[in-house]
Order: sequence, then structure tokens, then C-alpha cells
Amino acid sequence: MATPIAPRRGAGATGRGWLVLLPPLLLAVLLPRPAAALVEGLYCGTRDCYEVLGVSRTAGKAEIARAYRQLARRYHPDRYRPEPGDEGPGRTPQSAEEAFLLVATAYETLKDEETRKDYDYMLDHPEEYYSHYYHYYSRRLAPKVDVRVVILVSVCAISVFQFFSWWNSYNKAISYLATVPKYRIQAMEIAKQQGLLRKAKEKGRNKKSKEEIRDEEENIIKNIIKSKIDIKGGYQKPQFRDLLLFQILLAPFHLCSYIVWYCRWIYNFNIKGKEYGEEERLYIIRKSMKMSKSQFDSLEDHQKETFLKRELWIKENYEVYKQEQEEELKKRLANDPRWKRYRRWMKNEGPGRLMFVDD
Repeated sequence: MATPIAPRRGAGATGRGWLVLLPPLLLAVLLPRPAAALVEGLYCGTRDCYEVLGVSRTAGKAEIARAYRQLARRYHPDRYRPEPGDEGPGRTPQSAEEAFLLVATAYETLKDEETRKDYDYMLDHPEEYYSHYYHYYSRRLAPKVDVRVVILVSVCAISVFQFFSWWNSYNKAISYLATVPKYRIQAMEIAKQQGLLRKAKEKGRNKKSKEEIRDEEENIIKNIIKSKIDIKGGYQKPQFRDLLLFQILLAPFHLCSYIVWYCRWIYNFNIKGKEYGEEERLYIIRKSMKMSKSQFDSLEDHQKETFLKRELWIKENYEVYKQEQEEELKKRLANDPRWKRYRRWMKNEGPGRLMFVDD
């Protein structure tokens, strides 16, 4: 009868031995290392900042500043003169410069209360080196200017740009309206009735040239147009409340007003079933047309009256109106000679065709 072969214990025992040793090895790798190996680049490195300045941990700001001034005068590279028997850290100009930088670093660390608090915590808890690195670099890389100040200055700059840009657009609109015969004739009649044009053409000592009289009359006409015509939309007269700064300040008020308005809308029209007023009907029409408030306000009054007569706040009526507008646009484009030329060119040439002329 064959004797069974005994298993080899060497290989299995070795494998099990490695399995036994693996958790301690992983634990040794993952455990935090001593903090002394990682403080080389923090604060004063391996030196104690208090020892560098020669002060105790209980020293006040005045004592720290006094010690810094004395050491800075001693090790300043431009003023350093080695003395006989000097065995300090700055025995040569190169070492004196290194000592001066170390003294300056120690002073920068200890003069600020928050940085000094972090440094003291590192001295008392050297094992928490990840936390020390985080605090050190977060303060070192933090912006020197308060973020709130930057945001405030940016918002103010944008608001100023908005204000002057809107004034420029408003003045351009007034200048254009001054060239439209309808408004210009009305403005000139008002100016004649008020005697403003007569004053511009006064003669005597203060006799003016033709160009000056023309410019003054133009300004009079523009001022009358400004006072008599209410421009809406993107060219309306700029208001301070429309600027970004005031919009941000008034945002809580606008939010509360919108919530109150929305609740009233739900209560009056969805729950109680009241009929829409003129303002509510125009609001629904504007939302159906996907127009902003400034765009809708820039429409003529007779257009809004047409919308109300056709009852466009009702969805079915608006769909019919929209279909009519699309058909009318198609007819208008079909009769437009420029549109005909464009269609002819698209049919014959096309946008992706290249032609080369040999001659």
C-alpha cells in the first residue's frame, strides 16, 4: 500500500507568515510619521522661532519687536561686520544673510496673533502635521484683500458702467427723435410758443454766430422732446433703482413683493375665480409672447389695445393670432424682392458651392 506523501510545510508556512505580517506593515505605513520630518518648510523650519529671537513664549508684542530690531541691525547684510571671536550664526556675510532671513521669518510668525496661535499649537501638538500644513499654507496663500471689498468694488464699477452706458443710449434715442419730422415740428411749435427760439436769436452785445444759434436751438428741441416724450424699453431714461447695486440691495424687498403678488394671484384667480383685469391680461399676453417687461413696454399703445380686443390672454385666441402672424410673415417675405433674390441664389448656387473663374 502506497504511503501518502506528506505536504511540504515550508512554503505554506512562509505564505501564512507573510499574511500575518502584512497588517502590521500596512499599519506602519499608514500611521502618521513624526512631525519633525515634515516641519522643514514651515515657519522657522527645525529652529524654534522663540529661540531665534531670544524671547520666551510669554513675550509680548513689544518685547518681540524690540528683539527683532536688535537682531536685524546685527545681521543685516549691508551693515554686518564680523567681530573678533564672534561664534554666532552669522560669522560670514553669507551666513549673516541667512540669519537675517531667519530672524525676519521668526518675527513675521510671532507678530501676528493668529499665526502665532497656530505656531504655538504646532509646538504643543507636533503629531498633527497635516493640520499644521493646512493652517500654514491657508494663511500664506490667502488673499490679502477682503473678498467682500473686492465684490463691493466690482459691483460699484459695473453699476457706474451701466449708468453711463444707459445715459449714452438715452441721448442717442433723443438725438434720433430730434431728426424725426413728426417730433421735431411739434417741439419747434412748443419752443416758439414759449419764446425759447426767440431768446436763442437775440442780438446786441451777446451776438452769437450761426453755429452757436443752431446748436442752442438743437438743445432746446432735444430738451422739449425729453420732457414731452416718455421713452420706454432699452432706450428709456436711466433710473438709479435699475442699477445692479440697487438691485442687489432691493433684492429681499423684490422677493417678498413677488411672493405676496403670487399668493394674491393664486387666491384671487385660481381659488376665488375672479376675472382678470387689464393689467393681469397684459401680463398673461406678455408671458405668452415670451417678451421681457422692457420689450413689452416699448410697444405702441394701439398694439396693446389690439391684443386686448382680440382677447389674446385666452390660449386658443393667442394660437390663432400666432398662426396669422406666421402666415402674414410668409406672404411678406414672398413678395419681398430681396427675399426672392436670396431664394433664387440658394436654389441656383447654394451656400456650399465654390466657383472658380479661370480668366
